[in-house]
Amino acid sequence: MDDECEFCRIAAGDRPAHVLYEDDRTIAFLDANPAVRGHSLVVPRVHEPELLAVDDATSTAVFESVRTVANALEAVLDPDGFSVFHTSGPLVGTVDHAHVHLLPRTGDDDVSLSLSRDRLESDDASTLATRVRESV
Repeated sequence: MDDECEFCRIAAGDRPAHVLYEDDRTIAFLDANPAVRGHSLVVPRVHEPELLAVDDATSTAVFESVRTVANALEAVLDPDGFSVFHTSGPLVGTVDHAHVHLLPRTGDDDVSLSLSRDRLESDDASTLATRVRESV
């Protein structure tokens, strides 16, 4: 636990939050600054800035908790769908603790997660796919 970390303090019960779900590896709570009603965060209890760097059991637990909370939000809010995302590295935001955003979505919400798109060039795709396979 990092005593300076807001999410570690929530996980330890030292900072108030509207907890939706918790188990021995994760805790899920409503985002204090929600983009939409039900916007939730799922975080590992262990302090780790990067979700992709946690051990396999913790990573699995985080995404199992995402599914558990999404199912509960589905039952309560009946959204049209969900956006689920996390960022890594310096893009992670103001809290340096791994977390997944879970946003119940409706057709008329103001959330914009659009990506500008380009065409996948065959030569570049083949080269990239080969390099990634070799790295795995």
